[in-house]
Amino acid sequence: QVRLVESGGGSVQAGGSLKLSCSASDYTFNSAAMAWFRQAPGKEREGVAALYRDGTTYYSDSVQGRFTISQDNAQNTMYLQMNSLAPEDTATYFCAAYRRTSTAWSLPATWQYWGQGTQVTVSS
Repeated sequence: QVRLVESGGGSVQAGGSLKLSCSASDYTFNSAAMAWFRQAPGKEREGVAALYRDGTTYYSDSVQGRFTISQDNAQNTMYLQMNSLAPEDTATYFCAAYRRTSTAWSLPATWQYWGQGTQVTVSS
């Protein structure tokens, strides 16, 4: 079965940085698009960043200029580098892979495979 596992979350003070990783089993990242989402308590899951097969990247307005999505095909791993973190970035972060529909990347229903999430907490 396809399994995505996030890691790298933790607690950090405002202004700090974290780098999240997502490793895959029984799946090759370079064969399809990938994305990062996040979900805060009581809120809907929202798209953070996406990387399409042609190299095009997409970011939500709230993280543009601070976060960077990337992949390492040799390690079958994707990453989310997060800089200048703020308390509003606090959430559980999920990686997603394979666009099963042609709908917008920022919609959770677009994606086929999901990880279990990793917690990011940013204190002021």
